[in-house]
Amino acid sequence: MTLPVEEIELRFSRSSGPGGQHAQRSETRVEALLDVEASSALTPVQKRRVVARAGPVLRAIAQDERSQWRNRELAVERLVAALREALRVQRPRRPTKPTAESRERRLTDKRRRAEIKRLRRPLS
Repeated sequence: MTLPVEEIELRFSRSSGPGGQHAQRSETRVEALLDVEASSALTPVQKRRVVARAGPVLRAIAQDERSQWRNRELAVERLVAALREALRVQRPRRPTKPTAESRERRLTDKRRRAEIKRLRRPLS
């Protein structure tokens, strides 16, 4: 699946944290937004899955680097990773029975613990 670049909305703002003369003027923080329901790259089934897991709008923020261009790349990568994670189909869990050895081990530990507690009791 390919995600068209036109569907990703990029917003720019000033990064938080300490900085010098340059940091107060440059808008290096990048916020990437994807409107899931308006996306043409996703099928209706995929849209329902993403909305159920991540909501109607996917959002990724990057303000790690000093460069707006690098933060833009990071934000898009994070957005794609979030979309990939929301689309991933989880394998159904099949419950298994405990093995005979594990049942025996549990009962042995239980007997040992009961014996320890019995020995702590005062003599009557």
